[in-house]
Amino acid sequence: MSSAHLLIIGDRAALSWVVTEQRMAFPAGRAKAARTLVEGDEVFLYTTRGCFRNPTRDLGRVIGRASIAGPVRVLNQPVVFGDRSFTEGCRLEVSGLAPFREGLVLRDLVPRLSVFPDPTTWSVRMRRASLALPPEDADLLRADLDPLLRPYDETADAYRWQPASA
Repeated sequence: MSSAHLLIIGDRAALSWVVTEQRMAFPAGRAKAARTLVEGDEVFLYTTRGCFRNPTRDLGRVIGRASIAGPVRVLNQPVVFGDRSFTEGCRLEVSGLAPFREGLVLRDLVPRLSVFPDPTTWSVRMRRASLALPPEDADLLRADLDPLLRPYDETADAYRWQPASA
């Protein structure tokens, strides 16, 4: 039986790679948790407040849906974003994305999500690469997110981050 997870992305370059490559990567220290993801699992893509390096302007948002399209395995070459190395990964099949910088503001949904038993400390549970979701939470996210989603081919280009040249 498949399960649902929130994939937590905290960097714009990593987000661009995830969307462009339709892959997810995990740091070595999160390998055990990453291996709980199996082919066919549903995932919701979440961008943190700091993903675009302006946490006073940006909000943490659920911005897309995908499914795990292959097993989590050790990468032949680690993926590096800044000073962080990601040694494990898997393929994704992105089924839809919200328009750039849109999506569900997660903090507004926290009181309705059972994965956050204490709404005052919910952000502590977000300090990981993925978070398993109870079925009823996945149903709630799906119902609220689906009307906002657009086809991958219509929205993916907006998520491609071009770093500033030196």
